[in-house]
Amino acid sequence: MRTEHLPYADRRQAGRVLADALAHYRGHPNLLVLALPRGGVPVAYEVALALEAPLDVFVVRKLGFPGHEEYAIGAIASGEVRVMNPLPGMTVSPAALATVVQREQAELVRREQLYRGERPAIDPRGRTVIVVDDGLATGATMRAALLAIRQQRPAQLVAGVPVGAAESCAGLKDLADDVVCTATPEPFRAVGLWYRAFPQTSDDEVHTLLEDARRIHARSVHQQPH
Repeated sequence: MRTEHLPYADRRQAGRVLADALAHYRGHPNLLVLALPRGGVPVAYEVALALEAPLDVFVVRKLGFPGHEEYAIGAIASGEVRVMNPLPGMTVSPAALATVVQREQAELVRREQLYRGERPAIDPRGRTVIVVDDGLATGATMRAALLAIRQQRPAQLVAGVPVGAAESCAGLKDLADDVVCTATPEPFRAVGLWYRAFPQTSDDEVHTLLEDARRIHARSVHQQPH
């Protein structure tokens, strides 16, 4: 797939490239952009602005193998969705798994409250929902998000990333109605390799971008002719 934009300058520039690839969704009734925090938020911010859509976050937490948290054994998402990814030759006791799930569930709730405050989540029911992250390596986080959002009955479910492993992008087609990966370089190795600047996105940046997007969208809706 096309790779002429690589490496991206940063997540915001990657978001503008992704927005161009998603431009045909602009004007869709009930469009909603959901970002996977934290790194997906700066990307999704640019997508939401370009498509004139509201922006919200959808929190997903990786479940790490006890003692070796870098190995993902699954993920949880809003809506009590759990996606397991068994590792060959590695087993986890029910008690150990319950401890991991409890810890990550608490962090999931904390982040939702931190990012959104007292405002309720935007209901995806009946909407065209575009789920955005900054890249797709294994795809476990995006898969968990798509499964959870599908349970909430969107009219159409779209996955969008600026860069991803070709196999992981292809693997989402059984969960999403449309998958847009603007670049699938080979060999892929890691998301961060395809950005010149790839700092960790802070909680403050997430909160600021969400508030900014909310103000801009509210102003654009107010200015539309009735």
